[in-house]
Amino acid sequence: MLNREERQALVNYRLEKAEETFKEAVDCGSLNHWTLAANRLYYAVYYASSALLIQNEMIVKTHAGVTALIGQKFVSEDKLAKSDAQLLARLQTMRHTGDYDDFMEWHKEEVEPLFEKVKDYINKVKNIITKQK
Repeated sequence: MLNREERQALVNYRLEKAEETFKEAVDCGSLNHWTLAANRLYYAVYYASSALLIQNEMIVKTHAGVTALIGQKFVSEDKLAKSDAQLLARLQTMRHTGDYDDFMEWHKEEVEPLFEKVKDYINKVKNIITKQK
């Protein structure tokens, strides 16, 4: 189990990772690499979500576990909207199909609208964490 300082260091690291990964998604989009941008958008929300879970002393080992706990803990308590959990689940599916399905490519019209939603999600998570400190 992590002590308070270790937990806070890990939370801060995951939030920084979320921000960096979001920037990678923007870079990928600017180069018209939309499947890769979708991947990086997913990981940006994944890192932010895992930071939130760690802040609340919830350690999860799987991607599906992160998605499930975000819905069970934070959506059910109205700290995040149902649409936030849906965004996480949608991006997880997009990442999976983009990485593993043959002949599958995401395109600008499918990915570009998600950038603002991901940015908002990261900011919501940061606000929740800040209020919990």
